[in-house]
Amino acid sequence: METIILAVVIAVVVLGALGGLLVTSRLKKPLPPPPPSKPDLTAPPAEPHVGDEAETPRDEERRTIEEVDLPGGGAPTTVEEPPAAEKAPEIEIPEPSAGRLIRLRARLSRSQNALGKGLLTLLSREHLDEDTWEEIEDTLLTADVGVQPTQELVERLRERVKVLGTRTPEELRGLLREELLKLVGTDMDREVKTEPESRKPGIVMVVGVNGTGKTTTTGKLARVLVADGRSVVLGAADTFRAAAADQLQTWGERVGAYTVRGPEAGDPASVAFDAVKEGKEMGVDVVLIDTAGRLHTKTGLMDELGKVKRVVEKHAPLDEVLLVLDATTGQNGLVQARVFSEVVDITGIVLTKLDGTAKGGIVIAVQNELGVPVKLIGLGEGPDDLAPFDPEAFVDALLGD
Repeated sequence: METIILAVVIAVVVLGALGGLLVTSRLKKPLPPPPPSKPDLTAPPAEPHVGDEAETPRDEERRTIEEVDLPGGGAPTTVEEPPAAEKAPEIEIPEPSAGRLIRLRARLSRSQNALGKGLLTLLSREHLDEDTWEEIEDTLLTADVGVQPTQELVERLRERVKVLGTRTPEELRGLLREELLKLVGTDMDREVKTEPESRKPGIVMVVGVNGTGKTTTTGKLARVLVADGRSVVLGAADTFRAAAADQLQTWGERVGAYTVRGPEAGDPASVAFDAVKEGKEMGVDVVLIDTAGRLHTKTGLMDELGKVKRVVEKHAPLDEVLLVLDATTGQNGLVQARVFSEVVDITGIVLTKLDGTAKGGIVIAVQNELGVPVKLIGLGEGPDDLAPFDPEAFVDALLGD
């Protein structure tokens, strides 16, 4: 009996020991680590649990309504519009060049008729003595007519006044108009040559010193040609001034003209060559080449201008070389004209800022100096203020109404 009781006690003890071991092993099992205090931005986002607030993912691109099927067919209250595509610049339709100078005559008269009125006042004096004729000479010289043209005009006026005898204002005005027209020249060919008979395109090179408005004039000339129904390619061969190429390209974009340009400080002759090549391939009517503003005292730069001309002529002869002169510079413009004519064969003159000076006689002086006609004149800052030169309209503006 005692043996049985002892066996039961031992069994109980063994079972208790085994139970304690099991409990201890469970207590020693490592617990899961606590959640980190700061989110790990590098880890992929955890799946949301029930009750979590839904947030819009920050790094995902928003999708448009067309890309997402909305549940229940409901439409959102607001939809973000996609960014509008950048609009191409609108093509402008320039003002026709025919009769443009007539329309701008009032602007020309305001600056120029001091010359005509001064001459008419002097010629209307009852006695035209030597002092009066000297005043007439001074008036013409002050207006930059030039020494030789002034002497010729005064001599002819003296003879005609003697023959005329009695002088009414109308007769004097008619007499002076005739003589000024002779000086300005009505028989010179003032058409800008852009349509060679045997080939396309016509090639026009624009030259001049810094500050004369050369690049602006090239852009305005493109507008004149487009207004007359011609297609144009612009060559930005002024590579020394980055703004010049940008400016010319802006002028071209306004009228739909393509601009060929090169790297800043690149070879101007290469740009001019490429512009003519591009114009040929595109089949345009005219290629306008804007060159860098050359200081006429810099021999090296003038030589480079000659190089541009020679390189372009590997394609075809130049049809026009237009020299841009600032009318406000007066006789200094003649010095510039003389030097440029020695480097390239100038075929025409563009006088800018003629509305800003009373020295309209520069038209006569520069033609007399070079034997080259004034073909275009600039009469303001507007895009269509470049006009073909009309001798009769110009002289009428000098004399006033």
